[in-house]
Amino acid sequence: MGAACQVAVVGAGLVGLATARALQMRGLREVVVLEAEDGVARHQTGHNSGVIHSGIYYRPGSLKARLCVSGRRLMEDLCTHHGVAWQRLGKLIVALDDRELPRLDELERRGRENGLKGLRRLGPEDIREREPAIRGVGALLVQETGIVDFPGAARALAREIEEHGGRVQLGARFHALRQEGEEFVIETSSGALRAQRMVACAGLQSDRIARLCGLVPEVRIVPFRGEYYDLVPEKSALVRGLVYPVPDPRFPFLGVHFTQKIGGGVEAGPNAVLAWRREGYARGSFALRDALATLGWPGFWRMLPRTMKHGLGEAWRSWSKGAFVRALRRLCPELEGRDLVPGHTGVRAQALRRDGALVDDFAFAEAPGQVHVLNAPSPAATASLAIGRHVAERLLAQR
Repeated sequence: MGAACQVAVVGAGLVGLATARALQMRGLREVVVLEAEDGVARHQTGHNSGVIHSGIYYRPGSLKARLCVSGRRLMEDLCTHHGVAWQRLGKLIVALDDRELPRLDELERRGRENGLKGLRRLGPEDIREREPAIRGVGALLVQETGIVDFPGAARALAREIEEHGGRVQLGARFHALRQEGEEFVIETSSGALRAQRMVACAGLQSDRIARLCGLVPEVRIVPFRGEYYDLVPEKSALVRGLVYPVPDPRFPFLGVHFTQKIGGGVEAGPNAVLAWRREGYARGSFALRDALATLGWPGFWRMLPRTMKHGLGEAWRSWSKGAFVRALRRLCPELEGRDLVPGHTGVRAQALRRDGALVDDFAFAEAPGQVHVLNAPSPAATASLAIGRHVAERLLAQR
């Protein structure tokens, strides 16, 4: 019945491809990556800000901290080896008033504990010297931050997988899994596949695929749409590098910021708006199944009172360009609405617990012969090669 392989990996974003390659490097060369779309990197990998994160934001000792720091180096090496465009620019995290300085202190402490090099505090004059259009009372210069062509990195991994005896099967949407003897039979839109083991790195569909495989995940994926604007070309010189605000520690989002793009130009954003379709990139996108999945999860209603005010502000910035511009003008006062044109949009897969807490670390679940990546939002693209090694080791550790 159908083709056979040692391991099937569901999802051809960076995490899935990195996992497949890590399994090959550990002796399981016959790996098949199953991807629903007609190309790799079609969702979170291809719709993010293209930033190689340093690891400064994450709680020391957490998986995000450890895998981001190690994964950053691996990503830089991969891109250098394959000629994928990347550049280390450094970034400023800017405190807009004195109340944010203690949070900047905490970020610096985390960065040093996570092993970052070259961190430096800047005063207002130092900020203006590095970024003349940016205003703040203080900033942290994070030198180990860069930009990259993440879809290019994904394509490089896909080539490596196929060169080493694996296969990336496009147009193969996962439908079901059943066990026959010591093998799994995976039903997809392009036919059946037999596999000795199975890994799911399915991003926006990760909780659903886990349930289809017999697991009972204690999280639900809630999608958040992030919208960007591009600076018009004649204003791209307003920002020289990467400029971020000090994030609100209550939420797993970094706030609207300015980012140099690897292909040229500067983008601003994103906001973080609750989406009613998991793969809905257009404002107003709606899918009844996805909306009911969110509204039917007890954690959503427990989260709502704590996040209502913040969420309404994000939604208003989605519908009002003026509100979006005002948020950016806190960093760059000379920015005007006519300096921005609509850019790209992404959808973030964020796991939400039953108690209403947003999962703030990478999260995984296992069953015999299976590993599922249940929560891998930012910095998962940066950390993807390290996540892949982590998943491969978990799968191979099963007896």
